[in-house]
Amino acid sequence: MSLHLDFSAIIAAPYGAELLHGAKVTLALTAQSWILAVGLGTTLAVIRATGNRIADRIVAAFVAYHQNVPMLVQIILWYFGVPTLLPDSWQSWINAHNGEMFFSGIAIGLCMSAYFSEDIRSGLRSVPWGQHEAARSLGLGYFRSMRFVILPQALRISMPPFINHTVLLFKNTSLAMVVGAAEMTYAVREVENQTFRTFESYSVATAFYLAVSLGLMALGAVVARRGSVPTR
Repeated sequence: MSLHLDFSAIIAAPYGAELLHGAKVTLALTAQSWILAVGLGTTLAVIRATGNRIADRIVAAFVAYHQNVPMLVQIILWYFGVPTLLPDSWQSWINAHNGEMFFSGIAIGLCMSAYFSEDIRSGLRSVPWGQHEAARSLGLGYFRSMRFVILPQALRISMPPFINHTVLLFKNTSLAMVVGAAEMTYAVREVENQTFRTFESYSVATAFYLAVSLGLMALGAVVARRGSVPTR
């Protein structure tokens, strides 16, 4: 049996357009989830740094839940479970406006925010206490000193795990296919079902995920190098 590969068959219309749309949806879902994850993760880390025991326990419970429940389960819960708690009119509106993207983005963002918060929290702990005292001596309150002095340093320190979790978030967007989000993996599966070219279809997906992941790592390395704290 001879091996005959034909990548042009899945790149040509209409399959190429379907794959391109899947790539765009994946990148959009990544951006949506990343913004939520970073914003919420930063907020959670700053809250824990206040030293308030009640707030610390609430955030710790949030982090424990999202780090120990599989992301796939969280996506399914948000897409199939949460809408049942909403009024029927809201459910209809969400379903008519790309609800699978909306709920997948929330689920992925919330889950990854737990990891980002721990990255930033480690960075905050690494900032010398003298920096806190210096900020306070300048008359800055807790949140202003955190915003202008402490947090920028913590972000630079936590950049390596931050980059790794960004790549992980990107790759985990493929889980959104289970709820019908037309991202790259979903598009590849559809093309494979129509063309019966399994190797070619999933090779395209592999190349896409590999290229974007390596690109994110390279971009993160540049940002980390430019934002590194001078040793002298």
